[in-house]
Formats: sequence, structure tokens, C-alpha cells
Amino acid sequence: MGLEYKLPDLGVGTPAAENVRWLVEVGDVVAVDQPVVEVETAKAMVEVPCPYGGVVTARFGEEGTELPVGSPLLTVAVGGDAPASGGADEGSGNVLVGYGTGAPPARRRRVRTAPVTPARPAGDALSNGGSPAAGRGAASSTGPLGTGRGTGVDTAAPGRAAVPERMDARGLTDGRERGNAGTLTTGPVPVISPLVRRIARENGLDLRALTGSGPDGLILRADVEHALRSPDAAPGRPEALTGLRTPEAAPAPMPTAAPAADTRVPLRGIRGAVADKLSRSRHEIPDATCWVDADATELLAARAAMNAAGGPKISLLALLARICTAALARHPELNSTVDMEAREIVRLGHVHLGFAAQTERGLVVPVVRDAHTRDAQSLSAEFARLTEAARTGTLTPGDLTGGTFTLNNYGVFGVDGSTPIINHPEAAMLGVGRIVPKPWVHQGELAVRQVVQLSLTFDHRVCDGGTAGGFLRYVADCVEQPAVLLRSL
Repeated sequence: MGLEYKLPDLGVGTPAAENVRWLVEVGDVVAVDQPVVEVETAKAMVEVPCPYGGVVTARFGEEGTELPVGSPLLTVAVGGDAPASGGADEGSGNVLVGYGTGAPPARRRRVRTAPVTPARPAGDALSNGGSPAAGRGAASSTGPLGTGRGTGVDTAAPGRAAVPERMDARGLTDGRERGNAGTLTTGPVPVISPLVRRIARENGLDLRALTGSGPDGLILRADVEHALRSPDAAPGRPEALTGLRTPEAAPAPMPTAAPAADTRVPLRGIRGAVADKLSRSRHEIPDATCWVDADATELLAARAAMNAAGGPKISLLALLARICTAALARHPELNSTVDMEAREIVRLGHVHLGFAAQTERGLVVPVVRDAHTRDAQSLSAEFARLTEAARTGTLTPGDLTGGTFTLNNYGVFGVDGSTPIINHPEAAMLGVGRIVPKPWVHQGELAVRQVVQLSLTFDHRVCDGGTAGGFLRYVADCVEQPAVLLRSL
């Protein structure tokens, strides 16, 4: 039977998502909970798993188009023991809004499709819910259905036999991958994800040559993408469907250049969400900015002493965050939001500290939960985790929502100061410029010191300049004399 899978509510409060990349083709065999499409909401990039195991008979929506929540995503032809309702297959571990999970069965049956010829008689079960072309695509693959995450088949070209992969107790394949010439290579390949195998196969990459960064040497998608981006990667590999592109030679200069045509870039996804939020912030929040230069020499020395003492390294951003939370405890007006309908200022009892991170897909603001309860070591670890997730595009919606105050380190761009826009509906943002050696009067004498510019942009509805100045002065005092921070610990 053919089951239609609709785009679920991903739990991020957005009515639609942009189809970034299909991870399966019509005719592919998918397992329960296998990611089938990569979508981008206004808050995060998400891989959407399919709750059914079977053969993909139809896909809806081209890459780059926006899909409303609840619209058809794909249809899957499942075995005879699959549920006929719109709920998830038994054993699905992903809880998506609108697709609950049932109790796991005592054991899972394996259902295999029989080899068929490309021509299908009318009314074939595999073409149920799809077009004739979709039915033909389904006929080109054979392999296990509903055998759990990590199964897959080699969807070989016509005239070349498909090679199903066997799995060991950990779900790892037997390593039979295809090289550039289509020949089979042997050897254990510690890889579970069918997407990882597909990217490697389409780029002619031998997975046996990679060292995985996952548990027990498991090869992850990041390992494959890193190998494909390296200068030693095999030349001439196909780039289509992988999203990875090799550098191209610069075109030869033209004698005369024709006027360039105008380009329109859709405001959607993260770029659209940023545009909406910043526009709303500028429209609703009467912001003001104050700034001060501070001597950060002692703070840098304190950090060096901490790291020299052993243990996990403490980041400078973590120390600044710890100073922020101490300053907010003294000036809680800045850890608040404004409810104009009720005409109330809501002072928040917890500090969820956001920090601005620039990624290839745009500006994102990951949030460190309960930052006021964390020490410098815990803050360093959480900043590292969220920064890596932002770099790889794996931030969850929960990582990007609920912030109450933002720390913006624009010094990484090599600039001294800025007047940033407040991250609505927050009430303030601390900006940190680059730390550079400058002439400075230290203990009555001119010296070269490590100087940083600190700026505070705040919502003038929640406090006046005296409160904002007091907050910023305390932060500067802690930067110049870290011992001041000990008084609030």
C-alpha cells in the first residue's frame, strides 16, 4: 500500500519550511526514521525523518520551494503488514507533531521487494499514490524494507546490478562501496548513515580511506564533507546533489564588460527571519547605546593563568559571559522584556544568554540556557558545542530560541565598535570589539596595554542611562580588574 507522508510541524512555531535538498530519490528504499529531506525553517536547518519504511514512489516540491506545514511531502509504498492509518510505523523513534509513535513490536519483520522488470502492469501496488514515472522509479531498486535506520541499497544505473549492503550488529555495512570506475571495493567501513554513503558514492570517495570522528571510529557526514573539501580530494568528482563545490578557475578578463543584470534574492529562511526580527526591533524598541574603552590586559593574564593550571581550557568569551551574568544580577532591569499590551516591564528570573554567530547561511544567535548558574568551564564547553553546531548547520530550534540577553563579539571581524540592533524581544545587548595594543595610562605612566571597546545597546523603556551606565561600568571594571568579579561569586 502507498502511504502519503505530509510535512510535519517541526515544533519551531513556523507555518512553512523551505525545501533545501532532497536526500532520497523516487525508487529509493527508505527505512523507518531515515532522513528524507533537508528543510530550512526561519530558525534552523532540519533533516526530516520519514516514519515509514518502504519504497519512495513520489516526491512533492522541488528544491528551493517553500512547503506549508501539512502539505504532501512524499509517498511510500510499504509492506503488507504496515499500518493503513496516517500514523507512524511501529518502531519509529521520532516524535513529530501529528505523527505519534506506537509501542515497539516484539520483533520486526523484514520485507523484500521482488526483482521486477521496468514495465509495470496497471494497478501495481508500488505505484499507488504516485505517477507512472514514480512507479517505474520504484521498480529499479530492491532491498530490505522497514529494517531500521541505516539500511539502504545501491541504486545502480541500468545494466549494472544493485548491490545490497549487509549490516553487522552495530548497524555497520560490510563496506562494499563503488569506486570511480564502478568496481566494488571490499573492507570494513564504519558508517551507518545512508546519506553519508550516498555522498561518498556520488563523489567517488573511498570510505575505507577515511578515519571517522564518531564513536569507535564511526564515519560521520562531517568527515566526508571535510575530505571532499580538502586539496587532496580526487579531481573530477561530480558535484551535483552533494551541495559541495570545488573552487573554480577565475574567468579570463573580458575586454569590455556588459552591464550586470539586477539580481533578486528571496527574503526567506534564516535571511528572511533575520530581516523580520531586525525590522520589528527597529520599529518597536527605542534603543540607545553607550560605550567605554577598557584595559583588558589583566583579564587576558587571568585567563592565561587559568589555562596554565591545567584542566579544560577557558575561553575569553566564557569569561565575558560570566561577567555579564554578574552584571545582570546587579542590574536586573536589563534582563527583561516589555509587554506593551499589558503596559508592563517583565523582569526575567533566569538568564538565557544568546551570542551572535556568523555562519555561511547567515547570522544566528544560539542560546546558552541558565547561563547565570554556570561557571567559566561550563560556559566554555557550551559555547564550543553551540559554535560547532552553528558551523555545521545542526542547531536545533531549542538552541535558537528563548534568549533574554545577547553578547555580541564583533571583534572577530577586526572592528573596534558597533551599535547593534537589539535581538527582539530582549532589552539589551553587550558588544565587544577587538582587543589591540594601544597607548594607555597605567599606574600614572604611559604604557602599551591591551585595550578593548565595550558598548551596551539597551531599550530605553526598561531603564534610564544611569542604569545602563552602571551596568557597563561594572563590566569594564571586571575586565580591567578580574578580582572585582570575585566579590559577586
